[in-house]
Amino acid sequence: MTTTLAKKSTMTKKKLINSIAQEKQIHPNDVRNVIQAFLDRMTEALAEGERLEFRDFGVFEVVERKQKIGRNPKNAAVPIIIPARSAVKFTPGKKMRKLIEK
Repeated sequence: MTTTLAKKSTMTKKKLINSIAQEKQIHPNDVRNVIQAFLDRMTEALAEGERLEFRDFGVFEVVERKQKIGRNPKNAAVPIIIPARSAVKFTPGKKMRKLIEK
């Protein structure tokens, strides 16, 4: 049985930029440029099939989802074929798992 956590606020890219800029006393535009370059490179690496591993944080990798049969909620009698596709999988690292488990 799973339990739902209370609704939390969302950390957006803008909030992240402002938080880092304030903490490290760096201009927000400089932080924005670094974060955007980081995200762009991550996206490119995943698109090329690379596995991204960040110790203590986690691992991003592209996995293949198999074709499966789904159901239309409006007409459950009609099966729908959901095609195979690529997806990004994230596996949290030890440090993140420990922080989340608290």
